Amino acid sequence: MKIISDINHQTLPPSVATIGFFDGVHRGHRFLINQVKEVAAKDGLYSALITFPVHPRQVIQTAYRPQLLSSPTEKLELLETMQVDYCFLLPFTQELSLFSAREFMQLLRNKFNIHTLVIGYDHRFGHNRSENFEDYCRYGEELNIYIVRARAYTDKEGKISSSVIRQLLKEGEVSQAAKFLGYNYYLDGTVVDGYKVGRKIGFPTANLQVDCSDKLIPSEGVYAVYVYVEGKKWAGMLNIGHRPTINNGNNLSIEVNILNFSENIYHKEMRIEFVKYLRPEEKYDTIDALIAQMHKDREKTARILL
Repeated sequence: MKIISDINHQTLPPSVATIGFFDGVHRGHRFLINQVKEVAAKDGLYSALITFPVHPRQVIQTAYRPQLLSSPTEKLELLETMQVDYCFLLPFTQELSLFSAREFMQLLRNKFNIHTLVIGYDHRFGHNRSENFEDYCRYGEELNIYIVRARAYTDKEGKISSSVIRQLLKEGEVSQAAKFLGYNYYLDGTVVDGYKVGRKIGFPTANLQVDCSDKLIPSEGVYAVYVYVEGKKWAGMLNIGHRPTINNGNNLSIEVNILNFSENIYHKEMRIEFVKYLRPEEKYDTIDALIAQMHKDREKTARILL
């Protein structure tokens, strides 16, 4: 996949494209992208995706925090797996937000040489999103862009969308979110120094500082997770929360106890992949009660992952 962010000095071949923010690159997105590839292969054209480096709503509402399913870097890595020919990164600006659908389509024709535009079955674009598919077809005839309406993705478990997946993660439903995403949700970051309380009670933990501040953090609680460090995969139990038993205050911590692991990984990159929600975070009357529960959590994690 060739990524193009500067379109002003490019000579681009005609292509079949679709537009979207593609947050999380979930199964619904993949179904749409595969239709783009099908049309491109049938017509002997290149396949292309048009997306935005920054969430459009952040440009219109500067205080908006998007709670992303994938960071900009992660999104491009996920799109790379779809094996399309081009990915056009179109900066979303205040000026662009005022474009009508026709003006936007004209930009696609003139700047990107879009021959065919595949439009999601319920997708609308242009200022105020006031126009419909019939309007897009009319503009396409005027601008020499062939318009294709994508088939709707159907799943026996319900509609798949980025907003539905976000809600599942906020409720701790990471297993269901994984079904909709097509992969386990994950957080990338760096191992940072913590309070080292876990080491004192027999459960040393690695504290994750997430790379992308806009990445959605799942619901507080305890999870069975996979941990990736330096290309190796480990089983772990993760706690997201405020550690009320040891009076951690208002600081949210993301800390994982890696099973059968004793290496020093401070300041190394780490990925945490969510597999199953185990329980909510709780406050215990004594440290011994907390330790007893953690032993149960570790046994359950081992049964799930090992």
